[in-house]
Amino acid sequence: MSKSAPRPGARDPYLVKSVVHSAQLLSAFRSSGEALPLREISARSGLPKSMTFRLLYTLERCGMLEKAGENLYRSHLRPFKQRPFRLGYAAQGTDYQFSKEVSTGLQRAAAAQGLELICVDNRYNAKIAQRNADVLVREKVDLVIEFQTDEHVAPIVASKYREAGIPMIALEIPHPGATYFGANNYEAGLIGGRHLGRIAKHQRYVEADEIILITLDRAGSLPRMRLTGMLVGMKETCPLLEQCKVTYLDGDGKLGESFEAVRRHLRGSRARRVLIGAINDPSALGALRAMQEAGRVETCAVMGQNASPEGRMELREPGTRLVGSVAYFPEKYGAEIVAVALDILNRRAVPPAVFVKHQLVTPENVDHIYPNDQLIQAFA
Repeated sequence: MSKSAPRPGARDPYLVKSVVHSAQLLSAFRSSGEALPLREISARSGLPKSMTFRLLYTLERCGMLEKAGENLYRSHLRPFKQRPFRLGYAAQGTDYQFSKEVSTGLQRAAAAQGLELICVDNRYNAKIAQRNADVLVREKVDLVIEFQTDEHVAPIVASKYREAGIPMIALEIPHPGATYFGANNYEAGLIGGRHLGRIAKHQRYVEADEIILITLDRAGSLPRMRLTGMLVGMKETCPLLEQCKVTYLDGDGKLGESFEAVRRHLRGSRARRVLIGAINDPSALGALRAMQEAGRVETCAVMGQNASPEGRMELREPGTRLVGSVAYFPEKYGAEIVAVALDILNRRAVPPAVFVKHQLVTPENVDHIYPNDQLIQAFA
């Protein structure tokens, strides 16, 4: 008779648990000469502190590691070669420069850290984002970086990863239970709004008939805080705008949709002077093109968000009415996201939200902040 196979989940009678725990502990040391405190060794190995302390004491007595300080330990063994972490990345889409720059930076940062990056494309589509979540769960990635725009499916996508025990970083749009990484939306809005308010004050736009704010409704309340901040910033620097009519138009974050929304609005609007604040640069450029088509561009001032390449190109145009855009520096996202991912995977403390830094970009300083744009375009 053949020997029966062990039942799934049955205890392996030949496995020595103390050796397994010792191997887990020694795996916490990832580079030669690395000195770690007990707390870090416990976190990296996943062992309780009390067990970690006893194992450290025993291995020190055996000469396999040494005490390098009052609470620091250094291994005498060559670091174990570990399986690289597998990260899943669901990109927002390939049609938007902002998303392209995030993706490029993330791929570069993952390669530099020796991480495997499994990429899927959400294509700016809620249904595809849900299918992609299933794909990454099946791939058994260690952590997911999710960039999808629809607030309504965020709980569905998040629950798929939560049920699979996969931690998650959500880019720009909050997802339940995920670490948020991206814009400080209200602060970015304030920066842009204050500048637009100064423009209104200095160029006699205090008599503006209307403030138009271009929204991205399906992204939800957090991105909309950019526009809330923008409105507060405008009125803060130019109090006379308190009496100005405010109109919200949904441009879905896209140039074409924003152009059509503003174009339709202008057919029934008698406003002579208009201040426009947009959720992003494509929306700002769509609004600007609609004002140009209507022959009313000289009586408007437009503020964008993201300082994306197409926005920066417009800022360099002589006499442009795009008076500024707030930079998010997506080209720098990659390294920062990977650093947060490694902290989560190594069980280090991570805040619930990690905000990027913002800076106002105007026609006057765009070449100073982005001096290499024209060189990049020449080689593109």
